[in-house]
Formats: sequence, C-alpha cells, structure tokens
Amino acid sequence: MSKVYVGLGANLGRPVRQLRQALTQMSAWPQLHGLRVSSFYRTPPWGLTGQPDFINAVAELGTDWSPDRLLAELQRIEAEAGRVRLGERWGPRTLDLDILHVEGVSRSDPDLTLPHPRIAERAFVLLPLGELTPELELPGQGQVRALLAAIDTSGCQRLDAAEPD
Repeated sequence: MSKVYVGLGANLGRPVRQLRQALTQMSAWPQLHGLRVSSFYRTPPWGLTGQPDFINAVAELGTDWSPDRLLAELQRIEAEAGRVRLGERWGPRTLDLDILHVEGVSRSDPDLTLPHPRIAERAFVLLPLGELTPELELPGQGQVRALLAAIDTSGCQRLDAAEPD
C-alpha cells in the first residue's frame, strides 16, 4: 500500500461543499485506507488572478491503486462535480483534484508527473500539506517544512471547521 497526497481546490459554485463532497466520495472507496484531511484554506488565485479566491485542502490516504487508476477515479469525481477541461491552465473550476505525491514513486509523462512539479511554488498546496506532514521529503524538491518557509503565505487564510457550505 502506498501513501498518497491529493490536493483539492475549487472556486466556482459552492467550493466548501464541493470539497466536502469529493472527500465523502473518496472515503467510500474500498481501496482507500486511513484518510486524513487538512484544514480548508481560502487562498488567492494562482496564475490567472482575475477570478474568485479558491478553497484548498490536502488529503492523505493509503491505497493499493496505481497512480493511473487513482488519477482516473479523481477525474471521474471532478467530472461529476461539473468540471469541464477546456485546456485553460489555472482558471476557475468547480473542483480540482491533483495527485501531489505518491510515496516511492517518481515519474514524468504527459498524463502525470510525480511529485507534482510546482508544489514548491504554491502556498495553497504547501500550507495544508505542511499541516499533515511537515517532515515529508519530496524527491527533487525538498522537505515540505523548508519549502513552506521559503514562500509567501500572507494571502492565505485557514477556515473555521464550521465554515458554511
């Protein structure tokens, strides 16, 4: 079984509800074990700035699925949430589920690069990831705690657990 970290994000519709629904769907997978979830964070958009803030989180899980199978299942959940892939990078979305890291796996191909190549640049990933596992060493990038210390997180805000949908 591999330990996997999945980034969750949304900024259209009802983002908090959409992240909770995705986590509910993931927790129902019989191949998933030990789901842990970070706090939710309100974060400014990255890349294309003229859009609503995002709600982001990270989930840690154990699974026997291959990264490709996990990617297919995550994309199915995104599609069910109304995600349409139009080729626009960093644009607004109803739900975004990214495999950030799979323990013991490094790969780079057109469908999936692991660990995610831009983790070190993104406060919206490093804040929730650091909450779950600050000591995690990402191959070729460094330790999460050190990566987090090197970026600006001033625009990010942890949400109260009772944040309305």
